[in-house]
Amino acid sequence: MTAAGSMLVGVDVGGTFTDIVSVDEAGLITPAKIATDPRSSDGPVLAGAAAVGVERATVFNLATTAGLNAVITRNLPKVAFLTTQGHRDIPDMGSISRPVEFLTQPRWRRSFGDANRPIVPRYLRRGVRERITAAGEVFIPFDEAQAREELRLLKRCNVEGVAICLLNSYVNPAHEQRLKVLVREELGDIACSVSSEVSPIAMEYPRATTTIVDVLMKLKYGDYTDRLQQGLKAAGFGGEFNYADCRAMLMPASYAMERPYRLVVGGPAAGVVSSAHFGGMIDDGDLICADVGGTSTDISVVLKGEPWVNPTFELEHDLNVSALSIDVITLGAGGGSIVSVSPTGDIRVGPESAGADPGPAAYGRGGARPTITDTALLAGILAPDAFLGGRMPLYPERARAAFEALETPMPLAERVRQAWAVGVHNIAEGIFNISVRRGIDPRDFTLMAYGAAGPMLLPAVLDVLALRRVVVPPHPGLFSALGLLSADLSFMDQRSAHLILTPEAAPKLDAIFKGLEESLRGQVKKAHGEVEFRRSFDARLAGQAWVTPLIEVGGGDITPEEVGRMQVAFHDTYERRNGNRFTRFPVEGVTYRVQAVVRSPKVAYPSVAPRRSGGVPAPAATVTLNFIYGEDVRAQVYQRADLCAGDRIAGPSIVREEMSTTFTPRGRSLEVGAFGELIIT
Repeated sequence: MTAAGSMLVGVDVGGTFTDIVSVDEAGLITPAKIATDPRSSDGPVLAGAAAVGVERATVFNLATTAGLNAVITRNLPKVAFLTTQGHRDIPDMGSISRPVEFLTQPRWRRSFGDANRPIVPRYLRRGVRERITAAGEVFIPFDEAQAREELRLLKRCNVEGVAICLLNSYVNPAHEQRLKVLVREELGDIACSVSSEVSPIAMEYPRATTTIVDVLMKLKYGDYTDRLQQGLKAAGFGGEFNYADCRAMLMPASYAMERPYRLVVGGPAAGVVSSAHFGGMIDDGDLICADVGGTSTDISVVLKGEPWVNPTFELEHDLNVSALSIDVITLGAGGGSIVSVSPTGDIRVGPESAGADPGPAAYGRGGARPTITDTALLAGILAPDAFLGGRMPLYPERARAAFEALETPMPLAERVRQAWAVGVHNIAEGIFNISVRRGIDPRDFTLMAYGAAGPMLLPAVLDVLALRRVVVPPHPGLFSALGLLSADLSFMDQRSAHLILTPEAAPKLDAIFKGLEESLRGQVKKAHGEVEFRRSFDARLAGQAWVTPLIEVGGGDITPEEVGRMQVAFHDTYERRNGNRFTRFPVEGVTYRVQAVVRSPKVAYPSVAPRRSGGVPAPAATVTLNFIYGEDVRAQVYQRADLCAGDRIAGPSIVREEMSTTFTPRGRSLEVGAFGELIIT
């Protein structure tokens, strides 16, 4: 619930639309949806903020994919990478892993390698003469003169930023800190990220890529944040401006700019937090979350009320960033996914998308290729005069022309029917894959359907994949933005140290955790609210190369008894994730982290009253669905605002609301829940 006298604003910048939502102290939700401008995403953010009355807000929370899009498109500033001499090819070598589908293809290359589109070209990756051992001892002294020569070369190359990652600097950062001083002396006040500050954890490759991404994001988000702050100030906003990180936890903008690599994928995570929050309200903690937007579908898992969190994520295959992140798998399947014909004559959907510009053919903005949105319009699920609450007309004749232009002998009805079926099957396959990877049975899980296109497509997945039910929450088209108003402020720090978890390790572990907590207290003092420190660690069986992440640790002193409990917690977590338990092997702690969580006001969904008398009102209209079912099948159309708790509607049916449309397939039924959620079984 929002605090008295306050208004909260959340903004989720997607690939097609920017979603803005405000919630006042009375619980009134005011939405806005504006087309994303890929050339300047801050413009739609400020326009949407003005539309919901940001001048009355006390909190402005933002999740944006501006940094992610910059990496994907390689619209990046020129930065340099400094490392220990002889190791400048660390970013190109990667972890030597391949996608499964390319294991037998000798010509496959990483998307960010020297053979394709490197994040940092090889001539800007320079070696510095020095070496620190894994024990933190100086093996080769730091050669300051040689380092200055390399920096002067980079100055002639006009680099805009520098990432520094020397070997074993997470154990002893002395050489990195001195090199940072030299960067200032030789290159001036340019962006500089140092691995011992950004990501002081073991494993050189992810530490290097994280540091490179951090300096890129400093350059990308620095001006972006300044423009937003100036625009919000001009609009009359004087409250707290927060970013959402990769877990959709909130960070003050000033703190976020110190480590901006954590912001890269904040948007998809926000919907998962929103799902967990709403799942708690309806007493359902086991969820598969699917956010179907215009460009993609983001799929994730909530288990026993908690999102599935990993200690790293990939921007592209093997391009790792060491940040706590909600585990999200993204498919190239959305309302804007383009329908085409394969070389064998089959209908294919995605992964290419029409995006926001020009968008689907039905938008009338120059798009000439059919999409899933055009499919739904021709099928009768979308109404040409009701899209976005009637503010954006759709043009069926242009959607029809786009389908008729496909080079296939199929009749029009068959083209549309197959496009719909393939689009649904693509999403169902993605949900099945994430279920198998996480070792869960989808029959035990509820599918939370949100995003503008989620309620339209996801109920049909029930005909392909066995799930407990599909739930369409209130305001599904704005659900990720609402997730930004369901999260807490968070500050985090982490360190690596390889320690076998024995009673003798207790003093060192105690010093590490207390040191991390102390490093966070200065930041927490600037925040307002109740503070909770949460400890966790990553560990492995001695001899393993990979770790089991995010094992919880109790507060207080780390005693020998607590170390014993840490061992048991590791084995419990290992067994839950992998299905085996090896208690005879020693456990080695690798990375230790502390989160300082500050409780923030949260959105509250009002309950919906049951119907006092009579049954479900008469449908507002009926539409024919012969393009989907191949026969004269009619669906009843309702307005979501007219439904009450307990109402039941047999499928096929269509429920319209301002920013989304829910389609219940034939043979399924829809029931309205206590908070207005639509439950399809």
